Amino acid sequence: MTALSMLAGIALVLVGLFDMFHTLLHPRGKGRLSHAVIVAFWKGSAALGHRFGSAVGPGGMVAVIILWVLLQGVGWALIHAPHLPEAFSYSGVDPAQQGPLTEPLYVAFMTLSTLGYGDVVPNADWVRVIAPLEALTGFALLTAAMTWFMQVHPALARRRTLALRLAALADAEYAAELSQLEPSSAARTLETLTADLAGVCVDLSQHSESYFFQEEDPEQSLARQLPHALELRDAGREAPSADVRATARALSEVISHLAQKIQGFVKVEGEPEEVFRAYADDHARRQRE
Repeated sequence: MTALSMLAGIALVLVGLFDMFHTLLHPRGKGRLSHAVIVAFWKGSAALGHRFGSAVGPGGMVAVIILWVLLQGVGWALIHAPHLPEAFSYSGVDPAQQGPLTEPLYVAFMTLSTLGYGDVVPNADWVRVIAPLEALTGFALLTAAMTWFMQVHPALARRRTLALRLAALADAEYAAELSQLEPSSAARTLETLTADLAGVCVDLSQHSESYFFQEEDPEQSLARQLPHALELRDAGREAPSADVRATARALSEVISHLAQKIQGFVKVEGEPEEVFRAYADDHARRQRE
């Protein structure tokens, strides 16, 4: 039982660390556990008509962090459990009065949080060696949680900025007048739009959780504004200037890449127009209902 408990604990600790690594440090930015939890939050919100709006994304991230904490806490508790109380010294506490389940959890979470009240102190050599490692794991977990929120918000800001830009171009009827504009100016606008869309595509690859953030303001919702990018693409294809047409082809390629990336979330295959409609529908249910 001792070996089984320790092996189970080590497995939980490693699973949690592995998921943290893939979510925060891997280029794909998608841990299996974290992604499953956030998707479950999203589906639950969709079933309720997205009544919680923009709270769904942050709520899912908080749930993932809680899961990571539980994996580390329970994992380390299983490692400690077979060695309590003989591997620890107790001060002002009677080990015989401590619960067989609560005591390992107490020791694990106190060490992870680096709070250590001093009432339970390791005295076995091997426990004294791994205790600092456990504390470092807890510190890494706290740092990871803060870093994750700091990483996702710049991606959201870029997405909102692009949505506002598309909304402004639509209000100005830019697509309808594109063929009459100075070719260099039109090409420059399409180039900027291409770069912005490429950035969003990369953001969805590295920060997949950003997809699950709803926008309360329609003009900041890329899901609602992407059709305007299609209008600009089509207008650029018909422009008399070869430079503008070439830029429109580059824009079309990036739009296709973005549609492929969004397909993984909406589970709809087809032309970008169909994928973007599914994207808008997935993010607009609350307003529609």
